[in-house]
Amino acid sequence: MKSPLVVFDLDGTLLDTHADLVESLNHTIAALKLAPVNYSDLTYLVGNGAQVMIERACKLQGYILKSEELPTLLQRFIEHYIETMPGLTQPYPGLLAALDALKAQGYKFAVCTNKMEQLACTLLERLGLTHYFEAITGGDTFTVRKPNAEHLIGTVERAGGDLRRTVMIGDSINDILVARNAGVPSIAVPFGYSDVSVDTLGPNRVITHYDELTPALVRDLLAA
Repeated sequence: MKSPLVVFDLDGTLLDTHADLVESLNHTIAALKLAPVNYSDLTYLVGNGAQVMIERACKLQGYILKSEELPTLLQRFIEHYIETMPGLTQPYPGLLAALDALKAQGYKFAVCTNKMEQLACTLLERLGLTHYFEAITGGDTFTVRKPNAEHLIGTVERAGGDLRRTVMIGDSINDILVARNAGVPSIAVPFGYSDVSVDTLGPNRVITHYDELTPALVRDLLAA
């Protein structure tokens, strides 16, 4: 029997990335002489990758972005974000202890994020966290992305897991929907970047701190 697999979203779930996302995004839109965005805007901006984040930031500031402008802006964002990684980004409190406790009981882990795979892998590597994960997939890894079920299914396959023994953890509607679409239970965390209360998204469970992510909780969800 394959080991149970816990799949995490990245931004706002595994890692508190808000300060560095805002900094790199503001660096990017400064090229258009736009006013900076702030943390309160993140729930609108984050969740579908860097390109959408740039597009939404421009819309938020009333700028009509031309399609030919986007590649240069995206490259500007990527270069700045990679150059400054990991910046102020860090794991949420209790995460590493929870991973270690689960790992000690045979659980394995993967990351399924709409962030570009290169950015996700580089960030986790610089934080010294890559060794925890059997697979790290991004919004550009496959031809689809969350909430399409195939993104999560492909991640589970790359991690050598079994969909029937998988739990998805995230902070936004895309995470809860991808779990539902793939037929796996979900856990929501409220400390990320959702623009609505996560308990309204219909997760199987909500945890408010990673102290609550225990082997017993995951076993209960897989047994339900």
